[in-house]
Amino acid sequence: MDLAAVVLDEVVLRAGVPGDLIDDVIMGCVSQVGEQGMHFGRNAVLASNLPQSVPAVTIDRQCGSSQQSVHFAAQAIMSGTQDLVIAAGAESMSRVAMGSTGRWAARPMAGSPTSPGLAEHYPGVMFSQFTGAEMIAEKWGQSRAMLDQFAFESHRRAIKARDSGAFEAEIVPIAVQVDGQKEMHFADEGIRDDASLESIGSLRTLTEGGKITAGNASQICDGAAAVLLASERAVKTHDLTPLARIHNLTVTAGDPVIMLEEPLYATDKALQRAGMSLDEIDLYEVNEAFAPVPLAWLQHTGADPEKLNVNGGAIALGHPLGGSGAKLMTTLVHALKARGKRYGLQTMCEGGGIANVTLIEAL
Repeated sequence: MDLAAVVLDEVVLRAGVPGDLIDDVIMGCVSQVGEQGMHFGRNAVLASNLPQSVPAVTIDRQCGSSQQSVHFAAQAIMSGTQDLVIAAGAESMSRVAMGSTGRWAARPMAGSPTSPGLAEHYPGVMFSQFTGAEMIAEKWGQSRAMLDQFAFESHRRAIKARDSGAFEAEIVPIAVQVDGQKEMHFADEGIRDDASLESIGSLRTLTEGGKITAGNASQICDGAAAVLLASERAVKTHDLTPLARIHNLTVTAGDPVIMLEEPLYATDKALQRAGMSLDEIDLYEVNEAFAPVPLAWLQHTGADPEKLNVNGGAIALGHPLGGSGAKLMTTLVHALKARGKRYGLQTMCEGGGIANVTLIEAL
């Protein structure tokens, strides 16, 4: 929760608003157990420098949790009931292991999130994102070489972005205790400077005869991110300088077995609702949970790959589950500003076959 508290403090500091004016904190977190249990969002506020009068709520939409935080914050503001809301997310995967809240089983059993009703609708199914990723690769005709090439490109772009200083405006240094000594960390640590197609290609697949490896899937990591959303009234009252405007908020659900394919169809719906074409969008952030997901998204939409994850993605930078949505939004806003571009699209695959899409306009 201290990691989450750091980004809460920083987002308020950078916006220049008093902490007691924050109407709510919406915190995404997937593994809400152990150190991330017992109302993680509220505990993060209490660990921060925000006054105790600031409320919070913790939400779980799987990998899209903090993208949903953005949606809920925007909807609260659009309703006219709140003016300043922090949308955030955090996950410490080194301290709270993925799957700590339960694992699927083919039939109802103690400790499994499977119920008789669920088993009746999906008999014998063990819902698995790893299986879903393999299914997507097979369905869309993606070879192991294609997946590894995409992974290598993610590292290459992340290295270029880091070395050019592209991430500096969106990162807050973190103090970490190592062997009793405090060390400051200024950059993401997942980027492999020595990554090569040969090294990625040498990794074993997760299943025999499969295509998914640790090299073409997102990295387990610790991370947190936060964005501040404000109403027009708050912008004027507090003389704020907005970075972007939200144009569309979409969430859809589809097949929970293939699971990770829904961003393709959610994107179609979001563009239709917004009355826009993909050609009008300048940059895309499609979460790299597994390489087959953004690759299938490109195949389905016909989008320009040069506009996709321009600063690398979760394969190189890590995927801190509940923190990734706010992190991708932060990166998208800064990438648009840095390039003088206007429209951005963010989408993520999520457990259960769900996907969020957010369309924004840089100001």
